[in-house]
Amino acid sequence: MSGGRALIMEDHCVLCGRCLAVCPQEAKTLSSELPQVKAMIQRGEQVVAQLAPSYVGLLDFREIGQVRSALRKLGFADVFETAEGAAAVTAEYLQLIEEGRMDNIITTCCPVINDMIEMYFPSLVPFLAPVVSPMIASGRMIKQALGSDTRVVFIGPCIAKRKEARDPRHADAVDAVISFEELSGWLKEKEIRIDACENDPFPFDPAVNRLYPVTGGVLASVRAGLPAESARQQYRQFAVHGLSSCNELCRDMVAGSVHRCVIEMNSCENGCIKGPAVTKKGVYPYKIKLDMEEAIQPVSAARDIVRRRTEGVDLKKRFEDRSIEEPFPSEDEIREILAKTGKHCAEDELNCGACGYVSCREKAIAVYQGKAELEMCIPHLTAQAESMANLILNESPNAVIIADASQQILEYAAVGERFFGVSRERALKRRLSELIDPSDYEAVQRSHRNIYGKKVYYPQYDRWTLQNIVYIPRQDSTLMTFIDITAQEKRLRQEQETRNETIELAHNVIRNQMFTAQKIASLLGETTAETKMTLTRLTRVIQDDTAPAEASEEVPPHAAGEDIPQQSKTETEAADGMDFADLGLPAAPAAKPKLKINTQYAKPHAAPEPAAVAGQSSDAL
Repeated sequence: MSGGRALIMEDHCVLCGRCLAVCPQEAKTLSSELPQVKAMIQRGEQVVAQLAPSYVGLLDFREIGQVRSALRKLGFADVFETAEGAAAVTAEYLQLIEEGRMDNIITTCCPVINDMIEMYFPSLVPFLAPVVSPMIASGRMIKQALGSDTRVVFIGPCIAKRKEARDPRHADAVDAVISFEELSGWLKEKEIRIDACENDPFPFDPAVNRLYPVTGGVLASVRAGLPAESARQQYRQFAVHGLSSCNELCRDMVAGSVHRCVIEMNSCENGCIKGPAVTKKGVYPYKIKLDMEEAIQPVSAARDIVRRRTEGVDLKKRFEDRSIEEPFPSEDEIREILAKTGKHCAEDELNCGACGYVSCREKAIAVYQGKAELEMCIPHLTAQAESMANLILNESPNAVIIADASQQILEYAAVGERFFGVSRERALKRRLSELIDPSDYEAVQRSHRNIYGKKVYYPQYDRWTLQNIVYIPRQDSTLMTFIDITAQEKRLRQEQETRNETIELAHNVIRNQMFTAQKIASLLGETTAETKMTLTRLTRVIQDDTAPAEASEEVPPHAAGEDIPQQSKTETEAADGMDFADLGLPAAPAAKPKLKINTQYAKPHAAPEPAAVAGQSSDAL
């Protein structure tokens, strides 16, 4: 299976044709070799047909020879019965029984059974009779008689004959294979009616060997040829038909429960008369079987004629182990695959066989090997598709739980496993209180008053949810939806923490700034007071120095060679108007007396000499 489509694994296929019968869309069809057959005839090659013995029950005719006549009108050089090859094969089986060396003898007429044993039950290969099938025997007999360049076409109901004809072990026997359905279409195309053709009898009567296509027909041919009662008693004989029954028998034989038996095995139920290439309506296998057994007497074919016709023909076949090496999963890998279809314990493994496998474990192994898909589990699919609500539950990103009045969980969205760590299969076996606190559920169930948009935190799951809880009167149950808001809540809380940290940091900065500002203000106040005192004193000194001299002569400041800046009236008034008390400082000290200059160094009404002025220092002032 791949992408929901059934694909044929050619290296695993035994061409049982089951897919043709069961596919409701008829998606599987057979490739046809009819064009090649027509081309061979048109090229003028000697083309000979061999008819599978099932033609006796599947074609419409009054006399057997009419079938031979109809095929010759299609262009075949001659027509033989595959039952002639069956007579040769029967002779080989009889020899094996008489020798008695094999513990069990499995007939090898059915190519599907041969492939199945070689590929899937290789330990049973020693029990396969080392004899070719009637088709191969007949093809070799025809080419032995008519020449190796003769083209042999097999006509029958079996699609596996095409694969058998290409087997390298006997690819020289048959050149093409067509079905009875293709033959009927060809006859209709040429407007040939078999029952309207003349009777052209076959040159050899294979007698009881014409019963090969019905269940038990091979054993009937063998019994008819056994020479003595003692030989019959060497082996028990039974026939098995149908692929499932043959599979079961092979398992029993592998277990060692079957010994000293001649076993006729045919993959088609009721034998070849109901082969996969038989699609004609109105085919009743039991009626055909009864009619054929009534018309064909259980008489063996003339052994001397069979011996003469098979002289120089190789009828032996070597079967071999062609088992397929496939990867095999570990126990943990099997359990993992089973869990994906809701099988977590032995009780979950129903082993219903609906998927086509005997057990859930075998199906899990097939999934691992790429032969099956998880979706092939019918009970699992049924559980998923019980209602449209399940589809919504599975697609919704929100968890949904429906519980009854006793808190038994009735429905549970698969996404709930992500919320609560419990799978749907397990949750459906639990009560609500085993998952969450049921307080809100109980309140709604009791009061029938719904709750919408409630935030609830589950510490055991570390998950925030936004819940809606709704009472359902019809079922007396309650629906709960859970929206996962964990990420949003964590983000909001992180943002709030960031805001709080920012506010606290801002408060700290403001406090520090205020403290700094206060400190700076304090320092500025002290500095301002000292500056005022100094400027005030300086101002007064300047004012005193620029006033007119009285008793003693005052020397102007510039007379001493100094440039003393004059304070403006505005600045002086501003300085005089400052209130030291307002600054919290002591009152300004009293002004010092005006500086007097000793007059003995000055001459009346004469400018001072530069040298004398220059010689004055600030200490003398």
